[in-house]
Amino acid sequence: MSLPAIAPCRGLSPACATSLNARIEAVVHQALAQQRLVGVVVLASRDGELVHQQAAGQADRESGQPMTVDAIFRLASVSKPIVSVAALVLVAHGRLDLDQDIERWLPEFRPRLADGRPARITARQLLSHTAGFGYRFFEAGADGPYARAGVSDGMDDATISLAENLRRIASVPLLYQPGTAWGYSLATDVLGALIERVHGTPLDLAVRQLVTGPLGMADTGFTARAAHRVPTPYVNDSPRPHRLREGEAVPVIEGTAGIRYSLARIFNDQAFPSGGAGMAGTAPDFLRLLETLRQGGGALLPAALVADMGRDQTGGLDLPDAPGTGFGLGFSVLRDPRRAGSPESAGTWRWGGAYGHAWFVDRSQGLSVVAFTNTLYEGMSGRFVTDLRDAVYGVAPAAAQPCQRSA
Repeated sequence: MSLPAIAPCRGLSPACATSLNARIEAVVHQALAQQRLVGVVVLASRDGELVHQQAAGQADRESGQPMTVDAIFRLASVSKPIVSVAALVLVAHGRLDLDQDIERWLPEFRPRLADGRPARITARQLLSHTAGFGYRFFEAGADGPYARAGVSDGMDDATISLAENLRRIASVPLLYQPGTAWGYSLATDVLGALIERVHGTPLDLAVRQLVTGPLGMADTGFTARAAHRVPTPYVNDSPRPHRLREGEAVPVIEGTAGIRYSLARIFNDQAFPSGGAGMAGTAPDFLRLLETLRQGGGALLPAALVADMGRDQTGGLDLPDAPGTGFGLGFSVLRDPRRAGSPESAGTWRWGGAYGHAWFVDRSQGLSVVAFTNTLYEGMSGRFVTDLRDAVYGVAPAAAQPCQRSA
């Protein structure tokens, strides 16, 4: 299959900007008109210039509240790149070694292999999801190992501490020898505990001091203070999305237990900070982070560490249902656009979030795109995600392949 290059928009001519905006607006309009989405914020930056900004649909359908650009979304796995950057700032400061056994900092955390042998785990393996952990929501039902251990995925109403959740995670045998396979997992929650220990502060304060504070991401944190700016989440349904209920479990993959959602969690400052799923923030805040990384890290990270983030760490393994795609230090990395059926450049970064979010960075094209919605899972891995991608690149959507699922 031959995929055309992105339309030449260097210099951002008025005609090119108008065409890009029209294509994105058409995709958004169609998703809202077909009731696949309730509300959405889309931002696109090209060579450091904001070329598209749109808030459309409703933040709360029942009251008619419109979506706004400054809406504060529950981020789910969009938390992961933020927390991953915090860890890498510690690496840049010489306080954390990517390839040293984390037992040096977390001696009490000692997960074992299925045969009872101890396992050596590194921060690099945590960041790249090659450490051997899993997720409770991937288990088939309530009798899975993580479920029996009472492990929290970071989005439920758990009242346990981060330390207690780590104890429960460590009580379950690893799924594989660290470094030998890839599996999307609670590794970033373990990374959060590692950051706490190395930095010497609770994770929320560490992330604020290491990342969100220096970048001016004032609306991003582990607790949402402005409840009136937090959109109501919805779940794709027929004939239209239904309002997500407190404690509702929604499978990401058919046949699994699914994620159990607590809408109240993000307002509870006593809930443990989940590095993998526990943050809230705005699309402009997150775009600021992506642009900092796309441009080489600025004063936050050295360019060499940013390059390491965007380097496939899987040893050539494909992600499930994502041919040609590997994983770096905090997000997926496109190795082979042709195999993936994608117009994106090789090396493009991408991931999403279970509440209905998607984003990507194509450094070769100078592109950063953020799409936060309040509709799961359409906004994370549905048709909207591929349609938006193809609209940005000016590609007819017929050849589009589904984007990989994330949470």
